[in-house]
Amino acid sequence: MKSLKNRLLLNISYFLLWIGYFIFARTFFLLFYVDKTKELKFTTILKSFLYGLRLDISFAAYLSFIPFLIIIFSVFIQPKKISFLIKWYSIILLIFLNLLLIIDAGLYQAWGVRLDTTLLTYLNTPEVMIASVSTFQLISGGLFWIFITYVFIQLFKRTINKYSNKVVKGNWWQAPVFLLITAALIIPVRGGLQTIPINQSNVYFSDKMFANHAANNFIWNFFNVLNHRSNGKNPYQNFNNETAKSIINKRRNQLLTSNTDSILNTQKPNVILIIWESLSGKAVGALGGEPTVTENLNRLSKEGILFTNFYANGDRTDKGIPAILSGYYPQPTVSIMKMPNKTRSLPMLPKKMEELGYKTSFHYGGDLNFGNMNTYLRNAGIKHFVDGNDFDKKDWNSKWGAHDHIFMDRFAKDINEEKHQPFFKIALTLTSHEPYEILGDYKFGKDTEENKFRSAHAYTDKVLGDFIENAKKQSWYKNTLIVIMSDHGHRFPEHKGVFNSPKKFKIPMLWLGGALHKTGIKIDNIGSQVDFSYTLLNLLKGDTSEFVFSKNMFNNSDEQYAHYIFNKGFGILSKNGVFVFDFMNNKPILETGTASIKLDSLGKAITQNAFQDFLDRK
Repeated sequence: MKSLKNRLLLNISYFLLWIGYFIFARTFFLLFYVDKTKELKFTTILKSFLYGLRLDISFAAYLSFIPFLIIIFSVFIQPKKISFLIKWYSIILLIFLNLLLIIDAGLYQAWGVRLDTTLLTYLNTPEVMIASVSTFQLISGGLFWIFITYVFIQLFKRTINKYSNKVVKGNWWQAPVFLLITAALIIPVRGGLQTIPINQSNVYFSDKMFANHAANNFIWNFFNVLNHRSNGKNPYQNFNNETAKSIINKRRNQLLTSNTDSILNTQKPNVILIIWESLSGKAVGALGGEPTVTENLNRLSKEGILFTNFYANGDRTDKGIPAILSGYYPQPTVSIMKMPNKTRSLPMLPKKMEELGYKTSFHYGGDLNFGNMNTYLRNAGIKHFVDGNDFDKKDWNSKWGAHDHIFMDRFAKDINEEKHQPFFKIALTLTSHEPYEILGDYKFGKDTEENKFRSAHAYTDKVLGDFIENAKKQSWYKNTLIVIMSDHGHRFPEHKGVFNSPKKFKIPMLWLGGALHKTGIKIDNIGSQVDFSYTLLNLLKGDTSEFVFSKNMFNNSDEQYAHYIFNKGFGILSKNGVFVFDFMNNKPILETGTASIKLDSLGKAITQNAFQDFLDRK
């Protein structure tokens, strides 16, 4: 009976070791984001541990399966060999899990979600993911990874040795007993004996999303999302496909024509599209945001056409680019831009512009392989590229590429030397991306990430202000439409309320240039990035037939809407309401206005239809 007891103690102690590890991981996460933790009540912090314990127990049970099976064999073979196997199994796991622990904490600041399969899309370009963190964070994170791995390896080895040294070969009848104990792990794995197994919804308890994220077990979340990748099935199915399309088209078909006279004074203007990295409407005074971050953009907004209710459709560049140039809704957890076999069949604004006689180009100061952007843009039919390879390395920041003032000077030079008109030229800035490294003064200081964000955008704002003032002096300006638009919104400047509310996704879009017939006006129609290609092509008398998700931004109907996605959720809004839905909880997290019921159906139909289209593209 003594050998039975010792084996049982080894099982229990090993299981508890992993629970203790996950409690440490949650403590680390809360301390890493101590400023956010300070905003929580003490009872809320305790509840994050209490609610999170269920997922901790679940994944501890997962990790204990193999050691529990190994312990069964200690009945028949030398226990020292058993101890050796369990220790090395644990060491390998700790090295791997601690690395993911560090990655999870580092990326949460930039992505706003716990670790999921988004990480896998960057494995072929890890430098893109690394670029989101500073060199100091990279070095300190690496050292901390080594330190905590060493500490936990020693703790696991000591605990395993303590109990395995007392284990001796036992009677054969102990084997089925421990086999039964191992099989019983299925109960904590699924979170109990209830009909529906445990999932992330069970640990979401607060109206403070950070508290819910803290309660979530980072590695349980990662493997759960990995296990539930679509595999050819649509996880957002709420209607049959024809019903979903009917719900969408009934609304969209009212919004395809313009209610205003042409805003252009020429039929084929040159078009310059400047995509501003990470600029949130919360930082733009002309949109009711902070007044002193984008002073040039605020001033220029009085000289052109400012769209005051314009939204990003996603939360990252690789989701924003296809939305802008293909009128294509992004997907919550995958990126079509990284799948050349699918992007080649997308509608492409550059191709349509070439059909109208435009010469196309794309300028970016960094690596065009970011997010597989190079393949997407070449599928789009763009022929001429300028990227980071065209700039001296001394003009790069440490992470992303050439500083925006160097980059925009080159962009201006190339436009001035362009012989062919009309042209369609696209520029994507980069300096305002994390880690916000700029040359010169930080206008708002750099004591916090939020102030570095403000300072970086103030820098890019000055760069673009100078570009526009220089452009006004050029001969091509009088026949040119310049569009300034953000690639996605941002968590900064921080806003009150639901994290994934429309406030996070609201972005500026400003039309400028000598080709405008109307200036100094505001368009308050609700729209989003997917509407841009359709609206521009409609103005230029181009072919819009392939842009089946888009609407006309100059349609003044109150039925206008904007739809956006985030990891495991979507938001949709109109002038009469807002509806934000979280697939993790399978319930709305924000409902306002009189139209929420209609927006519920429309948002789910768009999410389903867009993902089905994504699956069907080969």
